[in-house]
Order: sequence, then C-alpha cells, then structure tokens
Amino acid sequence: MDIAKRSTEPVAVQTLRSVTAATMSYIVALWLTDVPAPLLAPLTALLVVQVTLYATLTTGIRRVNSVIAGVLVATAFSTLVGLSWWSLGLLLLTALTVGHLVRVSEFVPEVGISAMLVLGVSQVTGAALDRVVETVIGAVVGLLFNTLFVPPVWVRSASQDIEEQAARMRELLRRLSEETEEGRTPVHRAAAKLAEARRLDQDIAQVDASIIQAEESVRFNPRVKEPLLTRVVLRTGLDTLEVCAVILRTMTRTMTDLAARREEEPLFPPEVAPAVQELLSNLAGAVDSFATLITSQVSTAADEAEAFLAVELDAARISREHVAQVLLARVQEHPRHWQLHGSLLAEIDRMLTELDLDKRAEQLAEELDRVSRQSRARYPRLRRISETGRRALRKASRGRYGHRRV
Repeated sequence: MDIAKRSTEPVAVQTLRSVTAATMSYIVALWLTDVPAPLLAPLTALLVVQVTLYATLTTGIRRVNSVIAGVLVATAFSTLVGLSWWSLGLLLLTALTVGHLVRVSEFVPEVGISAMLVLGVSQVTGAALDRVVETVIGAVVGLLFNTLFVPPVWVRSASQDIEEQAARMRELLRRLSEETEEGRTPVHRAAAKLAEARRLDQDIAQVDASIIQAEESVRFNPRVKEPLLTRVVLRTGLDTLEVCAVILRTMTRTMTDLAARREEEPLFPPEVAPAVQELLSNLAGAVDSFATLITSQVSTAADEAEAFLAVELDAARISREHVAQVLLARVQEHPRHWQLHGSLLAEIDRMLTELDLDKRAEQLAEELDRVSRQSRARYPRLRRISETGRRALRKASRGRYGHRRV
C-alpha cells in the first residue's frame, strides 16, 4: 500500500502543477500579446515546471536560450537567403550547431524548430518577436509558479529507498546466517542467494535516481536549512551501501563455491558454524543501523542509530576474530578449503571497514571539502563578493562593539 502510494502520489501532484502552470501562462500570454492562440507559452510552461525548483530554473534558462538562438539564426538567414530545400538544410545544420555551442542540453532540437518556424512565415520579424515573447512568458510563469509554490522536497522518499535497500541487504545477510546452521547447503540454494545479491545492483541504480531527485529538490529550496549537508549525507551513504552490496555479492559467490565443494558436508564445521552465524547476524544489524544513521533527520534517532551501529560493529569484530582463530586451527588440520575461508574473512573485513564510524566521518569531511572547493572554483566572483561582505561585517562589528568588554 505504501509503495503504491509513493509511486502514484508524485505523478498526480506533478500533473496538477503542470496543468495549472500551463493554463496560467496561456491566460497571461492572451493578455500581453496579440497572438490569437499563443500555445507556445503553455508548452514552455509544461517543459519548465519540473519536480524540483533547481530543475525548473535550469530548464527555464535553457529553454529560453534555445528559442532565442533559433530566432537569431532564422533572422540572419531571412536577410541572406529565402526558404528552399538547400537553405532549409543549411539552416538546420547551423541551428543545431549553435544549439550545441550555447549548451542548451536537451533543447538542442528546439533551436532548429524555432528557426524553421520563424523562417517559414512571411513576416520574419513579427514571428520571431512573437515566438520569443511567448517563450519568455511561459518560462517566467513556470519559474514564478515553482518559486511561489515550491515543489516538495524528495529527501524523505529517497531516505525510504535507502532504508529499503539496506533492508534487502540485511535480509540476505540473515538468510546467509541461517544457512550456516542448517547442515548441508545445496548448491542451487546458494546460487539463488548469489542471484539475489546480483539483483542488488539494479536496486542500487533505482535508489541512485531517487537520490539525484532528492539532491535537486534541496537546491535553492528555502524549506531546507542545510541543503549541502543533506545532499552529501545521502550521497555518501548510498556510496557506502553500494560498496557493501558489491562485497555481499562477492561473499555469496564465495559461499556458492564453498557449497559446491562441500556437497556432502555442512558449509562450516560444527565448531565454526555458530560463530559464523553470529558474525553474519551482526553484519546484518550493522547494515540496518547504518541506513538508519544516514537517513535520520532527528538528532536523537541519529544518536541512537550511531550507538547501535557501534555496538554491532564491535560485536562483529569480536565474532570475526573468533571465527578466524577457529578456522586457522581447522585449516591446519584440514587445509582443503583455506582459500575460500580466507576470502570470506577478507570480504567481511572490507564490509566492516566500509561501515566504520571513523571512516564515515572522514568520508563526510572529504566530500564537504571537495564540494566547497568546486563551488569556489566555479563561482570565483561570488566567492570574492562573499569574502568582501564578511570582511565588511567584521569591520563594522568591531567598530560598533569594540568598546564593549565581552
């Protein structure tokens, strides 16, 4: 029921928003222009009104740029040549080339369309002006609509997708844990778990699309207090889960190979199986706590998740050491499968490293620094203005409060 609601509610909301914005832009175009049916304005509004404010701003700018570029190309051609088959081909070649040069992204065909429509009328100047005005009206109405009625923030839905992904990984780890106490494990049953682990890659791709939408929804959104931190927390958290999914796939591959070699025996000797079962259960709990940690918006829930994660990781490390010691003694007596046992322990070590709290803090700090450096390099003027403003504020504060004792 929740999945169906989440999949249909955004579509219904976005449909209503798009229809409203398109209708409003048509009314405004009728009021401001002399065009009898200014359909280009609602068309532009439909394209501009996106599910996030950031996408709306970027789409609106690219849409207007594409139309203006096409109109300019058509106006230049109208003064040099008329409309014929060869001039049409040359016009389209020029318009599409200009579209790539001005970087209008998905609106490159719109440059050619605008150029053709303008060149095909008798009054080029009037048609060009009308097309630009209608496009600007639709873009402005769309931008104002999404600015006044800010689109929803998709952080919660992205967080739910991350938690569901972690839940799938947790359940797979728990079923692997159960396999260690059930005696002999048929190869086909181990192979089924390997196939399930491989499907986690497809699930990661879907969660990644949800994260991208959430990242865009917090940009320029006044309802989000710390957009950069929110974006970085979700993105780095998904990156860690993706690495853990790859490790889990390798782990199931190792256990499948082990099942194939021990067809008439349990996966692990009786003295090792309980420790391996406890270790995999601790890993399952750690994955679940990690997902709760990165998706918690309330500090209390985040603190509890961090505490649970620390406990699960400590327990997993203790279990891992116990398993290693028992397996080492067993390998010395029966060295037949030491490669697979060692591989399994190495994969467990990698997962523990990925989920480690210190590594998580270091990863967050590095990502925040990287994003800040990119922002400063991309907008140097804005950085200089910001630094000048901060220096002016500090100077004014010293001048006003310098005589007071703090």
